[in-house]
Amino acid sequence: MIFIDLTLEDQAGELKSYFKKLGADITEERSNKGLEDDLRKIINVCDVCFKEANENEIETVLNDIVSILVVMPPSDNTNRLIASFVDKLYKTALPKLGPVCLRVLWVLFQSLDKSNPIRYDIYYHLILIAKRIDMVKSIFRDVKQLKEQFAKAPLSNEQMQRLLRSLHEGLVAGRHSDVAAKVMIELLSTYTEENASQAKEDAQRCIVTALADPNTFLLDPLLSLKPIKALKGELIHDLLTIFVSNKLSVYTKFYKGHKEFVNNLGLDHDQNTKKMRLLTFMQLAENSNELSFETIQKELSINENDVEAFIIEALKTKLVRARMDQTAKKVHISSTMHRTFGMPQWQQLRDVLQAWKLNLNSIDESMKMLVSPQK
Repeated sequence: MIFIDLTLEDQAGELKSYFKKLGADITEERSNKGLEDDLRKIINVCDVCFKEANENEIETVLNDIVSILVVMPPSDNTNRLIASFVDKLYKTALPKLGPVCLRVLWVLFQSLDKSNPIRYDIYYHLILIAKRIDMVKSIFRDVKQLKEQFAKAPLSNEQMQRLLRSLHEGLVAGRHSDVAAKVMIELLSTYTEENASQAKEDAQRCIVTALADPNTFLLDPLLSLKPIKALKGELIHDLLTIFVSNKLSVYTKFYKGHKEFVNNLGLDHDQNTKKMRLLTFMQLAENSNELSFETIQKELSINENDVEAFIIEALKTKLVRARMDQTAKKVHISSTMHRTFGMPQWQQLRDVLQAWKLNLNSIDESMKMLVSPQK
């Protein structure tokens, strides 16, 4: 359906006729109450096309409705119509037609004035639909872009938390763990010391997601978040602390004493052990330039025959850079990522930079001495 030089009232009339032909319970006559009433009736029956038309036709018809909504004078009544349209698509969109509804609502979201508060409601439903069909990344890139989308109509803290929480759920379900972690950290940062205790569920979800993610190893920053600080003294905080700074033996002891707790969190003990082996290896590499196979076997609780295979897998992660000497049964460490980055690491970084500075000054003086006699 294409409208060429038709008034909004005529466009609405064409849509009513179209839906009437599809069997919708709607009259073709114009409402004596005006365009808003006609559009309300159209939105009430627009889902009839989901059963009768093909996907391309459905998208065209729904976009025709959008084209009317976005040019109507901004008002509370118009926003109520938009909210009704959004709700209709959300409730009636089957998984097969999810992408169609997602595209239509995205057009609606992008077409409205950025100061219109109804855009929040649209975006929230976009997330809900995207979660159903694993397409969250099609509408969300990062937190910075999200904030820019609502710069002209700033969201309340509660609204932002609602969006971030729903985005996190969708990203986790879609296995976008790296982005999900950033979203959760942003969510937790919206809480203050006064209300940090209210974020207990979010904080626990953040910890579990981070621990379960096979690619997340730097967990130290989580401890500085106020909602996670509020969990201090609870088992979940103790577990996080183990992954931040302790060795495999400490985790093993914790699991033996709290097996049901760890399992109820939805965490896999074997995966936890695998991650703790890598974290323990990193910690050993931080404190030594050379590690024997015997030390690795003992600290990581692995069989002698599995040491070389573990080292190879660990080096693939690039968390530790090293060279393996099978003959001498040793690993020569070049560098490693720090599990924690506190004052000692800043001191070490300062020492390295000062050494570089001294070396550069020495080179500069040497160059001056070589150049000077030639003048």
